[in-house]
Amino acid sequence: MSDRIALVTGASRGLGHHIAEQLALRGWQVVAVARTVGGLEELDDRVKAAGLPGAGQLTLAPMDITNDDAMRHLCRSIFDRWGKVDLWVHAAIHAAPLSPAGSLDLKDWDKSVAINIRATGVLIPMVEPLLLAAPDRGTALFLDDPHAGAKFFGAYGSTKAAQIALAQSWQAETVRTGPRVLIETPAPLPTATRARFFPGEDRARLADVATEANRLVDLV
Repeated sequence: MSDRIALVTGASRGLGHHIAEQLALRGWQVVAVARTVGGLEELDDRVKAAGLPGAGQLTLAPMDITNDDAMRHLCRSIFDRWGKVDLWVHAAIHAAPLSPAGSLDLKDWDKSVAINIRATGVLIPMVEPLLLAAPDRGTALFLDDPHAGAKFFGAYGSTKAAQIALAQSWQAETVRTGPRVLIETPAPLPTATRARFFPGEDRARLADVATEANRLVDLV
């Protein structure tokens, strides 16, 4: 078990879930954040079931990343306990149903903006001091999914693109000072989000989620 601390937002399912698992199995101390309690508990069960002697510990944080006060309290708690974050993986996303731009559902649009854009803009200033407190000035990992401008991807594509644009600005600003900001585009994966976008797709042709999680963890 090491003293490397990872914060994974969006850890209850999909790629974020598997990245959190791989980090824990490699000995990281992982703070796993998501709204879905069951998904976080499943993550904890999987790590414990692996039975690896050098596995790290999971701290489950069932909360909504759009709740500014809750996330502020979490970041303060991380500072009080460990004084730093070595890695932040931001995998939380709202994947609004596909819809023509002229028929966007207002609730889905507001939720897309709140989770994909606003929460990212709120979290970066909260997490940056924790990353800079790490010995190597820490790393933030964002996961791109480029659908901006594609038919029916108006809500998801535009807000995801805005999130990545914000990450790119942060990346350019911190080249000399840190933290290191990585933006990676994962291979197409058989996640629930992709199944919603591409129903009926041959999932056997898609990449394995655990394998892709391992590849991304290797980068950091």
